[in-house]
Amino acid sequence: MKSIFLLMAFIILSGCSSTDKDDRKLEEREHENLQRDYIVKDASSKFRPGWIEDAEVWAKNYSYDLKKYRFFSFESEPKISRTMACNLAKANTKADIAGEITTFIDKTLSESTEGEAGIDPNNPTINSLRQYVSNNLTSKIQSLIYGAAVVKTYWEKRSFSTDLGAKKDYIGYTCGVLVRMPASRLNRAIDQAVEIVSNRVKDKEMKEKVEKALKNANENFQKARQGEI
Repeated sequence: MKSIFLLMAFIILSGCSSTDKDDRKLEEREHENLQRDYIVKDASSKFRPGWIEDAEVWAKNYSYDLKKYRFFSFESEPKISRTMACNLAKANTKADIAGEITTFIDKTLSESTEGEAGIDPNNPTINSLRQYVSNNLTSKIQSLIYGAAVVKTYWEKRSFSTDLGAKKDYIGYTCGVLVRMPASRLNRAIDQAVEIVSNRVKDKEMKEKVEKALKNANENFQKARQGEI
């Protein structure tokens, strides 16, 4: 009987240890020996954070309030200094969020070709509208982004080598940032972006189709980021 109790205790403890280990992997990933053109010489932590790969999934796994906040992550290209890389990553947060919204709107317009809100992709009005979205909307949305705050940073010092496939030998720093933005403010920014796009269309019938195609953009943007649509 005693041996049975000991066995059960061992199974329970093993299960707990496995869960803890799995949870850690959701947040951070140890540097792997993949075939890269650089070697990580130094970093701000031993593990590469999971939020760099997918901020929303990471936040959900760690029970962050996804109703109140939305999470984004961005990583800079290699720069000559750590300070430059991190300053660039932080400075570009608004542009990156605005770019995601623009990409979503453009994709929604391009895919809305069926049903009541069907849009003819060859229509000159739509071609002109999508060109405007592609060239101008991101800068417009940037001014609508408020309350985006950097809550975590992670940097790497990388040694690039021609022997590993790089174009030249050099040391470069990359920096990743995790950004939190109030969901209410993000939703407002998306609503305003949709309004900007809609107001570009003067033809009444086409305007109605564009508005129908972009209806519920807030919800659909979030679903798209989570891979649900």
